[in-house]
Amino acid sequence: MERFLYMMKSVMIGHAVGDALGVPVEFCSREELDESPVTDMMGFGSYPVPAGAWSDDTSMTLAALDSLATGKVDYDEIMEKFVRWCSEDAYTPTGEMFDIGRTCLTAIRNYLATDGKPALECGINDEHSNGNGSLMRIHPFVLYAFAKNLPFVEWLELVRNGSAITHAHDRSELGCLIYAFVLYHLLADPSMGAIENALARAECHLRDCAEMPYYSRIFKSNFASLTRDEIKSTGYVVDTLEAALWCLMTTTDYKSCVLKAVNLGEDTDTVAAVAGGLAGALYGYDSIPKEWRDTLIKRDYIEELCKTACNNWLK
Repeated sequence: MERFLYMMKSVMIGHAVGDALGVPVEFCSREELDESPVTDMMGFGSYPVPAGAWSDDTSMTLAALDSLATGKVDYDEIMEKFVRWCSEDAYTPTGEMFDIGRTCLTAIRNYLATDGKPALECGINDEHSNGNGSLMRIHPFVLYAFAKNLPFVEWLELVRNGSAITHAHDRSELGCLIYAFVLYHLLADPSMGAIENALARAECHLRDCAEMPYYSRIFKSNFASLTRDEIKSTGYVVDTLEAALWCLMTTTDYKSCVLKAVNLGEDTDTVAAVAGGLAGALYGYDSIPKEWRDTLIKRDYIEELCKTACNNWLK
């Protein structure tokens, strides 16, 4: 149990710290960040929030984890937690929600506008709704699947459904599945070799998915050799996953990975959050700079939620 709790905290805090690093410069261009790169945790900037504040990426992650922590999967309850975040400012660092994606908001409104419609029928499935809003919060589902040692087919379905409550298009679900393969393998074997094995296995098992061509670069042997100019860091799910994996595969420690992700520009908080969760799994909790951990708002709450989940999942 202690090892899994350590790994869980590594992923959750790694994700939240990456998110918080990116919040002040969200929407800044790569050129702007080349002139004035992020090197440390800071506040304000794009939003009027202090250093250590995280965005919707971590808020929705915590909402999902708060539900899953009970030891059961209830997609309607997860959506209810999302509603609390929107309407009551729950799961926020400062007591006020300040960021939400269009697709997530539409799915939540769909849920509220219907009388008893299941959450799994409220997600948006058109091609223009393939932002990174499910990728950024999918790791609690992977952590749950790993802790419960779910059969392969079951954890694939869990991750798909975890995406579908907001992002129901196959492309978004596939991006979450590819990410899930990588995180799952890192939880079992935190090594660079595990990333290569995960991608090989993902390509094998997911190759018949119609959306796979959109992710084809990730599976090429020269992916990590792509130049920075060839990597996009927008809010499009494919770009975010590529950027996060590229940062992970071209650095050798947590700090370098998340700073590289933030300084790509554009959707800085989400790219750094996705990369940070994976880097946390790879390098461990202690690799996350202590001053960043100490600055992270509500770190104790996040870690306590991890402990609750761990106790319920492994009892």
